[in-house]
Amino acid sequence: MSDSPTPKGQRGLARIVKAFGYSCDGLGAAWRNEAAFRQETLLAAVAIPLAFVLGQTGVERALMIGSIILIVIVEILNSAVEAIVDKASPEKHELAKRAKDMGSAAVLLSLINAAAIWACVLWR
Repeated sequence: MSDSPTPKGQRGLARIVKAFGYSCDGLGAAWRNEAAFRQETLLAAVAIPLAFVLGQTGVERALMIGSIILIVIVEILNSAVEAIVDKASPEKHELAKRAKDMGSAAVLLSLINAAAIWACVLWR
């Protein structure tokens, strides 16, 4: 039997609806369990409307919005890595630390990326 939550053989609209439900479950879990995700979602709620006001072209707006959405995406992936590491190995281990630190570094790089994009667009 498959470990996949989507039943094998399910196709078309039913598969898409199930996948959407799983995605909503993931967003809900991130919101309930991850303070950083909540903070970055609130940042997105402020920054995305600001991008529509401050960006002068469609490309500028897309870059600004995309950089913020990337932060949220990377945070979700980082949280998933942390959850699976904690499940696999609750005791301290160098490889577990490395995985968590690398996930954190990815979030930091996405924040730096967003800051650089916003600076380039706003200080032309």
